[in-house]
Amino acid sequence: MTTVPTERPSADLIVDNCAQLVTCDPTRGAGDRLGVLEGGALAASGERVVWVGPSSRLAEDVRPAPDCRRIDGRGRVLLPGFVDSHTHLVFAGTREQEYAMRAAGASYQEIAAAGGGIRATVRATRAADVDELVRLATPRLDRMLAHGTTTCEAKSGYGLTLDDELKMLETIRRLDAGHPVDVLANFCGAHEVPDEFRNRVDDYVSLVVETMLPEVAKRGLARYVDVFCEQGVFSIAQSRRILQAGAAHGLRAKFHADEFVGLGGAELAAELRALSADHLLQSSLEGVSRMKAAGVTATLLPGTAFFLGLPYAPARKFLDTGVRVALASDFNPGSSPGLSMQLVMTMAISQMKMTPEEALLGVTLHGAHAMGLDHEVGSLAPGKLCDLALCDVGDWRQLPYFYGVNHASLVVKRGRVAWERRA
Repeated sequence: MTTVPTERPSADLIVDNCAQLVTCDPTRGAGDRLGVLEGGALAASGERVVWVGPSSRLAEDVRPAPDCRRIDGRGRVLLPGFVDSHTHLVFAGTREQEYAMRAAGASYQEIAAAGGGIRATVRATRAADVDELVRLATPRLDRMLAHGTTTCEAKSGYGLTLDDELKMLETIRRLDAGHPVDVLANFCGAHEVPDEFRNRVDDYVSLVVETMLPEVAKRGLARYVDVFCEQGVFSIAQSRRILQAGAAHGLRAKFHADEFVGLGGAELAAELRALSADHLLQSSLEGVSRMKAAGVTATLLPGTAFFLGLPYAPARKFLDTGVRVALASDFNPGSSPGLSMQLVMTMAISQMKMTPEEALLGVTLHGAHAMGLDHEVGSLAPGKLCDLALCDVGDWRQLPYFYGVNHASLVVKRGRVAWERRA
């Protein structure tokens, strides 16, 4: 389906002669879920898409501006920029020594006793200032962009004190302002119980609710609120208190649920009408059904299972129930230090038995739903942000098929070329 404007729009960016234009908009193309246009083209003006259709109609439908940049697709695939809806982008220190320990059979408890685990990242992040955290995170964002990611969520949660959580969120704000990738902050002060509150979890929850959240909201530092709702961390009641307090401050819930034990995190997500519940390896069928009824997106994170050698989330349980499934990298220093959404697609297909169509929607439009951004990003249609990736494949299904390489050759963010592979 070609977009036919009432008058020819002016365009300052045109991409044409693509083998395929994958819109991720089912109202376009031949009626498939991905809205694939064979021999497609796209035109944008400023930050927004103004036209999509076959290259054969471009000259008739679009008026290039005098300074229009024209990109020859040369038989490549054009698709929406990836939306990575669950990351722990900001941290100091790395934990590669734990990888070898785990391969040798060390347990989580043994790694923690040796000074590793999440507390190692908390110590290193607390010791770093904003400038250092920005310096460390910027090349990570550069690599994300080079792999086709144009929007991501980023969590706090490695500070666990008021000042250190604010420091992390200020880092995210600076990254968002200074980098082409849009970086949206998720306040995750309830990521773990800090050592100083080890036997006083309710007191820490009160600190998060009564001190941290009001200050975060007053400074406008976050769009979302998160909690690690898990046995031995934060209970359902504690998680509900934190998420409801966040909602009272205008923050949408996007939280870790049912990863190791089925506590009822999926049910809580439905009760609170969260944007997304994430991980979800142990969710009950009742919880899945409630998520479907409430319109909650399930965000699944295959990179974590891959890196830790653990079971994968039961994607088909959600998909076959009609729950919208997003895929994200869970980029973090301990359990998923990978950031390629192309590889995430491969893992979702081979290990979670998602179809290629489901996987591509998971890293684009459904990722946008998980962030409440589906009106802006995740698909290519007039009026939406011109965020796109041009990939060196002749068919979009080759993206996850030829795995282990970066297929992106050019990435556009908000209508401007943000990254291009050097010849």
